[in-house]
Amino acid sequence: MDADRLLRRFDGRTRLLFQSLLSGVQGSSRAVRLFHRQRRSDPDISLRACLDTLCMEEPHVGDKLNLSLTPLVCLFPVAFKCGLLSFLHLIYPLVPGTCLIRLLDCLKQDPAQDPWIHVLLAQLCRDLGLDDPLGGELYSAHCRTKLEQLCQRLGNSEHSALSLGSAFDGASPTRSSQEPVGEPDLQLHGKRRNEASEVAESQSKKMRLDLPATQEDDGKKEALPSQAQDVVQEAAARTAGDVRMLDFWEPQQSFPEGTSVLLPEHIRASVTRIKELLETTGEWVKDSASVLEVLMECEPPQVELLCAELQLSEIPEQTLPRLCSGLLSLCPDLSQCTATLLTRSLFFKKVLSLRDPASRSLLSAVTSFGRRYPRPACSALISPILQSGQIKDRFQADLLCRLIEGCLEPQYQLLIFGEMLVLSWSEEVLSVVHSLLDSKLELTEELFSQFITRLRQQAPDFTKSMTFAKMVMGVLNKYPRFVSPHKHMLSCCLASHETFLKKSLLAALKRIDPS
Repeated sequence: MDADRLLRRFDGRTRLLFQSLLSGVQGSSRAVRLFHRQRRSDPDISLRACLDTLCMEEPHVGDKLNLSLTPLVCLFPVAFKCGLLSFLHLIYPLVPGTCLIRLLDCLKQDPAQDPWIHVLLAQLCRDLGLDDPLGGELYSAHCRTKLEQLCQRLGNSEHSALSLGSAFDGASPTRSSQEPVGEPDLQLHGKRRNEASEVAESQSKKMRLDLPATQEDDGKKEALPSQAQDVVQEAAARTAGDVRMLDFWEPQQSFPEGTSVLLPEHIRASVTRIKELLETTGEWVKDSASVLEVLMECEPPQVELLCAELQLSEIPEQTLPRLCSGLLSLCPDLSQCTATLLTRSLFFKKVLSLRDPASRSLLSAVTSFGRRYPRPACSALISPILQSGQIKDRFQADLLCRLIEGCLEPQYQLLIFGEMLVLSWSEEVLSVVHSLLDSKLELTEELFSQFITRLRQQAPDFTKSMTFAKMVMGVLNKYPRFVSPHKHMLSCCLASHETFLKKSLLAALKRIDPS
């Protein structure tokens, strides 16, 4: 059946959304942006009705001219179903779980199931904490064979096989439901290049990741600075994905233990030019930032080494806006892994050491870079700082709040909020929680219940905290429909509260309809 005729079953707003998905996975990021624009114009919009319509059974004449009842979603082309599953994977916290489960059941009944749809179904099952139909693996033996053949065609290179194969060999079959998987990578909003094209590009530019040599190099290799050697040893001792982040932020890539990293000559030549550029005072000469294009040619361990040699964590704050402007001017965009390593090198140490209000230069640089690369901002800056337990000053919390409010889309804010529920709260962390709730997150009942449980556990530590009182007041005003089932628990939390807002809080709680 023609997709245009199927789309007529839906209202105009849903048709506009679904038309973006007809191009497949590539359209999912456009659909996400459109969905959030629709939510801003109508906060009460819900996908429940359109998902229910997709699950409705329709009479369908099969290939053998037999009449049967088939879920409407199964009548759409494969590209639409791939795009729909990718879209739902990106926004599943905002969608009622029962609707998603019903839709998954309908798609599992599709007799003409495409292999990609099978994989995307497995990914969404993992998101929802359901049984994984693939048993922990998102690739087949046939897929592995094809990848090996591809590596051979790329030059029969052991390094090519390493670059592709390590992404699969390192995947853990016992991955938790919140962790993303390496293939297909749907959370990067279409900006991440696939592994095969990266290998082909790195081969064409004669880039390589050197394995440990069995003999000495006769003194031909240039000695590395001590700081760079430390980075190399650290990179060799852990996997590339393990950068002290939450696992669900970055797909893991494994590199062999003992891996040594070398920069090719043309990249080493660029190091000197980049250093001279960073030492320039005043505005940079037009097109001078083109030297930064070398970052797009590097493997992740080489980017780490490059950051160490350039000592990016030590550059003056007034240089950051010019450097970030140059990085943001690169086309195409940096890979997510490269952006993650740069975010960590440029901003982590500076934000963690804040004891005064953030300078205009630091604030401008971190927000502009975080707005372009929100996922690296989460994985390499916001999450590690929150997890470190070293937020000791309100200026650090203020900067994180501005970054969360100004750079992160709702799905990333939800993930950060979920992380806050497993951390120990301090006054500074509490201000970040307050900022997230103040942005009126699209919470689910389950997530709100987890928040209330955490609130009850932490309440005895904040009996005299005005930040705590203001946060609870904001919850009562912005989420009254979620508060009703938890009125008794909130009343117990406020019983021992000692600030002057206690009476106002209890009065606001009492006014909420218990139904």
